Amino acid sequence: MSRRMERVNVLVRQEISQIMFADLNDPRLSGVVSVTRVDTAPDLRSAKVYISVYGDAEAKKRNMAALTSAGGFIHRVLKRNLSSLKYIPVLSFELDESIEKGAEMIKMINKIVPDLPPENDPDNPPDIANE
Repeated sequence: MSRRMERVNVLVRQEISQIMFADLNDPRLSGVVSVTRVDTAPDLRSAKVYISVYGDAEAKKRNMAALTSAGGFIHRVLKRNLSSLKYIPVLSFELDESIEKGAEMIKMINKIVPDLPPENDPDNPPDIANE
């Protein structure tokens, strides 16, 4: 991915996050909802917006429905705010469960690996005399 596309993706992600929290007043948007990343097509005509929702399956479904129905509104606000871009991408929203999968993986690792004592703990030096 080119440096320019990375900058466009970051800019679009920041703007969508701002719009979600400042301009959307949909009661279906609840809990912790965040834009994790944006993948914009090279021609700037479309973009996939990956959304992370903290909550149960029903909350995820509700939040994704709210964002999908607000896609046109978000697009119009982007068009107004990002006048420097030649095209404003048409948005499609995807649920991103990578954060939850990562948390599950950490829980599994913690179950398998017992708590190991820290190697260099200044408050608890090793007992050399008993070795």
